[in-house]
Amino acid sequence: MSKPHPVQVIAVTGGKGGVGKSNVSVNLAIALAEIGRKVVLMDADLGLANIDVLLGITSAHNIADVLSGDATLREVMVQGPGGIRIVPASSGTQRLTQLSALEHAGLINAFSEISDDLDVLIIDTAAGISEQVVSFVRAAQEVLVVVTDEPTSITDAYALIKVLNKFNDLYRFRILANMVRSEQEGRHLFSKLTKVTERFLEVALQYVGSIPFDESVRKAVQRQRPVYEAYPRSKAALAYKQLAQKVDNWPLPTAPRGNLEFFVERLVHSQ
Repeated sequence: MSKPHPVQVIAVTGGKGGVGKSNVSVNLAIALAEIGRKVVLMDADLGLANIDVLLGITSAHNIADVLSGDATLREVMVQGPGGIRIVPASSGTQRLTQLSALEHAGLINAFSEISDDLDVLIIDTAAGISEQVVSFVRAAQEVLVVVTDEPTSITDAYALIKVLNKFNDLYRFRILANMVRSEQEGRHLFSKLTKVTERFLEVALQYVGSIPFDESVRKAVQRQRPVYEAYPRSKAALAYKQLAQKVDNWPLPTAPRGNLEFFVERLVHSQ
């Protein structure tokens, strides 16, 4: 059997809505694709299917069709901007944690069939700290927590980290400050979060940088285009370029954790 191709699985999460998580997922995915990575973006926000709306895409299939055997994962994926591929959200995915043995095997096969053609899988999780969000985050190798400089964002990010740490044995989190007025504000935000976590939790937080507040992002959203593509010289786009370089240098997982089958195993057995 050939050695599994290592795939970086990154869950983008935030604890609350309105922190720009889906924007981060989409633009990071495109920035990684631009430096030559094969990227699949999975919309795991089942209630809202944010990515479809953000990019103005419609799809005939979603992940529920893969589970039922009506479509392969390749058939379900749609081409997104910048060469990324997108797995559209589905309300059916709420059952991911209660799959039959047959569906479970089908899902693992579905992901393993694309793993050779994939370097990075980015999971855009839903807002909040539902069981489903926790399942996706636990299954990923890297957890990118998006925070903004609002008390509720910091409180919710802390609550999410606490749940993942205390009940799910996660210890390492990468923190991205979004919509900040300056790099200094981003660092200050990170230090606010570390102050609370250091007091009450045994976790390691790593600051990965910030995305500046940029009017271009709002304009891009109105045009249903990612800012990275619509305004490539904007401050936000340049920050995503830097972020992608950092992410690309994160250590690649080594087997057995480093393959998609393991991600799916953890996802469906996380209960």
